[in-house]
Amino acid sequence: MPGLDVLTFGCRLNAYESEVMRGLAGAAGLEDAVIVNTCAVTAEAERQARQAIRRARRERPGARIVVTGCAAQIDPGRFAAMPEVDQVLGNAEKLTVEGFVPGEARVRVNDIQSVRETAHHLIESFDGRARAVVQVQQGCDHRCTFCVIPLGRGPSRSVPIGVVVRQAQTLVDAGFPEIVFSGVDVTSYGADLPGRPTLGQMVRRVLALVPDLRRLRLSSLDPVEIDEDLWRLIAEEPRLMPHLHLSLQAGDDLVLKRMKRRHGRAEALAVAERARALRPDMALGADLIAGFPTETEAMFENTLRLIDEAGLAYLHVFPYSERPGTPAARMPAVAKPVRKARAQRLRDAGTSALHRHLDRQIGRTVRAVVESADFARAEDFSPIGIDGGIPGNVPEIRLVARDGDRLLGHPTS
Repeated sequence: MPGLDVLTFGCRLNAYESEVMRGLAGAAGLEDAVIVNTCAVTAEAERQARQAIRRARRERPGARIVVTGCAAQIDPGRFAAMPEVDQVLGNAEKLTVEGFVPGEARVRVNDIQSVRETAHHLIESFDGRARAVVQVQQGCDHRCTFCVIPLGRGPSRSVPIGVVVRQAQTLVDAGFPEIVFSGVDVTSYGADLPGRPTLGQMVRRVLALVPDLRRLRLSSLDPVEIDEDLWRLIAEEPRLMPHLHLSLQAGDDLVLKRMKRRHGRAEALAVAERARALRPDMALGADLIAGFPTETEAMFENTLRLIDEAGLAYLHVFPYSERPGTPAARMPAVAKPVRKARAQRLRDAGTSALHRHLDRQIGRTVRAVVESADFARAEDFSPIGIDGGIPGNVPEIRLVARDGDRLLGHPTS
């Protein structure tokens, strides 16, 4: 059937931008189209996007297929060479109405490194979602040796506080009980703005100026960039959810150094300890890479132990994936079967850690955002199976048992 579909891969920022594109493409008059918003974090993410493009052409033979996102920004020629693709847009072009107006240029991808401002868009709703995402930052100035995302997103740039406030208020007025602040390097927020406000200062202003915002959650944080204002909010502000996802990547100092990360193992553990000391109900998550070049078994074991020592409950595990043009791709590689096996060991340890975390919640009563009729999320991000939930409601739920990777609960009234 004709219509506008947006297929999203990758991060929460992509999810936000997909909603922006839905409105922009509609304003440009696209009525029979598929927009594929790609991710470049791993080779697997790119493979899945290409597979989705081919499937979209089979299922929608008459639709216009537009490919955009980080993978398209970094290697537009590869997607332009696919016979299924009608147009390739860069990460800047996808956020303009003009980008979606059909024209002679099949590839519209400019130099993302020259972009110095973040396009501001007010989104009124998120299709089919109970939680809304707000972009507060874009791009990254760091150069981790494994990461290609700065090539796709450009330099770090922040959304002014007033714009963030207006977007948050718009979404609260639309009935969203929870908002997630997202970006590429969220903790670098404000360095490019007048007065250089920190992330914590921005969050404090939003919470003060949008008093009806019930729940605020932050996406992935760099542990060494958490500012003192944010630490105070973690300790004092109940509307800031007790759930932090940390960009750790590894638990071995030499691997972290070769990754060009700015924290060591001790700093990661100190951040985890401080977070739980300030907020005893805090749940922690982390990104971890298995099989980074030169990683020995002993180095890997340091990362494996970090899960328990830092008290991590939610893991995003990635087997290392060579990204063309990055320094790590030229380092001595770990064999792919070893990477895969180590990633599985991390996931198994993460599953055990998650189960321990969930078991500790049994018997508690929590407030949870209902995402579907049978699923909700607690303040600490615990997944909860429920019956007869109304999406968008925030009921009190009594947690009675664990069923695999989720809790089971009953509304108290």
